[in-house]
Amino acid sequence: MAKAEKQAEATSPRHVAIIMDGNGRWAERRGKPRLFGHHAGAKRVREIVRACPDLDVKYLTIFAFSTENWKRSEAEVTGLMSLFRRYITKEARALVEEGVRVRFIGDRSRLGKKLIKLMDELEEMTGHNDHVHLTIALNYGGRDELARASKRMAQDIAGGTLKPDAVDEETIASYLDTSVLPDPDLVIRTSGEARISNFLLWQSAYAEYEFIETLWPDFSSEVFGEVVDRFAGRDRRFGAVKPAAE
Repeated sequence: MAKAEKQAEATSPRHVAIIMDGNGRWAERRGKPRLFGHHAGAKRVREIVRACPDLDVKYLTIFAFSTENWKRSEAEVTGLMSLFRRYITKEARALVEEGVRVRFIGDRSRLGKKLIKLMDELEEMTGHNDHVHLTIALNYGGRDELARASKRMAQDIAGGTLKPDAVDEETIASYLDTSVLPDPDLVIRTSGEARISNFLLWQSAYAEYEFIETLWPDFSSEVFGEVVDRFAGRDRRFGAVKPAAE
């Protein structure tokens, strides 16, 4: 049993990032408005977070709203912002009790004051938890993140607190929204689309990817487990060459 547990720890992804796609199509196939799908998708998040410990997943990052999603209809954007506020209010107690630490990444400047307040409060409420680390990307874009990080670095260089010669990969990573998180081992995109959509561009340089047909509201803990199990069969060399068998 101990050997099996040790093997699971070695082969399971420590950090999984998910592009939660397909809510709108899921709803449309049922003759429902797109927001119906987003509500179903929000309920699915709870199940996936709770499945993480049994799968030895310590860190889970989900793509909730991108910097490009503002291009959607005003009704859908307004509905999503309301859903985010409702989710935080409804799930806060359970997240605290279940040991989930919540962080938000992305540019908060465009978000409403009430939503920002709820985000701040949830981060503070769960700050002592360490069972699962849930990171929610809200008004997030990988290029936007790199631009904001570069601006802060430039300001520090101009202010004399950072020397240009000191800038390396670790320095850049320390200015990113995810500076306190390990890089993702596995990135999953649901709904059959095979693109990364500006998500964790720097952090996913060596991540394994899974593009699956399942729409997000149908992405159950069983499907999650199957994807995590497939990760164990990946040969991750990080640019090196696997030694020849003797």
